[in-house]
Amino acid sequence: MSEPILVAKNTAGHEIYLLPQMANRHGLITGATGTGKTVTLQMLAESFSRIGVPVFLSDIKGDLSGLGKIGGGNAKITARAGQLELENFAHRAYPVTFWDVFGAMGHPLRATISDMGPLLIGRMLNLNEVQQGVLSLVFKIADDNGLLLLDLKDLRAMVQHVGDNAADFTTGYGNISTASIGAIQRGLLQIETQGGESLFGEPMLNIADLMQTDSNGYGTINILAADQLMTSPKVYSTLLLWLLSDMFENLPEAGDLAKPRLVLFFDEAHLLFNDAPEALLDKIEQVVRLIRSKGVGVYFVTQNPADVPDKVLGQLGNRIQHALRAFSPRDQKAVKAAAETMRDNPGLDEAAAITELGVGEALVSCLDDQGRPGIVERALIVPPQAQVGPVTDAGRKAIIRDSLLAGHYEKAVDRESAYEILKGRAIGKQAEAAARQAAQTPPDSGGIGGMLGSIFGGGGNGSSRADNRQGIGEALVKSAARSIGSAVGRQIVRGVLGSLLGGKR
Repeated sequence: MSEPILVAKNTAGHEIYLLPQMANRHGLITGATGTGKTVTLQMLAESFSRIGVPVFLSDIKGDLSGLGKIGGGNAKITARAGQLELENFAHRAYPVTFWDVFGAMGHPLRATISDMGPLLIGRMLNLNEVQQGVLSLVFKIADDNGLLLLDLKDLRAMVQHVGDNAADFTTGYGNISTASIGAIQRGLLQIETQGGESLFGEPMLNIADLMQTDSNGYGTINILAADQLMTSPKVYSTLLLWLLSDMFENLPEAGDLAKPRLVLFFDEAHLLFNDAPEALLDKIEQVVRLIRSKGVGVYFVTQNPADVPDKVLGQLGNRIQHALRAFSPRDQKAVKAAAETMRDNPGLDEAAAITELGVGEALVSCLDDQGRPGIVERALIVPPQAQVGPVTDAGRKAIIRDSLLAGHYEKAVDRESAYEILKGRAIGKQAEAAARQAAQTPPDSGGIGGMLGSIFGGGGNGSSRADNRQGIGEALVKSAARSIGSAVGRQIVRGVLGSLLGGKR
């Protein structure tokens, strides 16, 4: 049995623990900007790593990269450790692996279009219900015809193919609206301009690579560089939802474990739920409810509990509430709602306390060994042991270079998939059309063909010499014609495919 994780300590000296066997019952870290949420997240990530639990977290501001460097030299951390009289507190570094969709700040992190599926892709493209239905048909047609959808160019090609042949698919699959096809194509173009093209392709992330420990038995802390990714909130949130669903679908059942297999921290969690259709919210709630049986804990980090839908909020047993500000009636209502989400402490006015909390102070409630929410207490959060703040660029590069995964994800693989197959079919159709046209065209006794024929064939009088000259001449003429026709054909095919399949490779 793993040792309980010390989370906080109140002024009376009472210690508040998070039990590892209850860590997969999920959690919530909330509070206004500047109240200490990020430092709390870092402390929990370190604590899970020390008991051998791998962690995945998104680093919005770059502050969490310091987990890979030994702490020390921070006056506030030293003062907090002394104030709480922590035994065996020691500065240390933790094993980290950096990930980055764009490949600049970590190992490239990719998914395939097929694996992400039409529901998440539709959410990324902000499609309405009708457009979402058409996108689902595109995926179904691709599956039925054995066409792999791996990257954005595959999906663009498939959408265009379905649009161009809508009449052929209507009977078997239903009505395919031209307007919906256009909306999907515009959405794909927008995602591409936002850098979403880097997200899709192969090699796809192997979940097992996130679930590693080092030689000391510490769980690896996987850090997703999300500062640039946050400029495209839909791409960011869809990536996190895909990661969650992929784990749910692929990890085997584990039952009740002494500690989680993996813990996920999703910062700026409100982005996962903003503008999400009801069908997607239902899926998220189902995954969060059931994924604990796979040994995975999910911790949402956001400003206010109201950012999380009630059906998901009810699944989050471990709560850390930092300060909220009540400057307006709306804020006051949010404070009251936040106070009501925790188990009441008769000796504490939670609503008043939330507005009075200092930096690094929080209302904390963790599940007991029976899975019951603990009575909420006002306490000071335990400080982290690694560096608080970002690591240097040189330090990051050294960690990436020395990683066991170095070189594995860096080289993209572009195997034959929908784009290549549809492109090949288009070229084949062009060749067939050219052959039919050539067969229907009568011989030309004038022009370049006739001129070359007369030069090389001569005025033959039936002699073998003349026949030989004529044979050589005809062969050269045919060869020249084939070369000319091939060059023209390639130009036509590039032009057609440029508009049909979204540009030249």
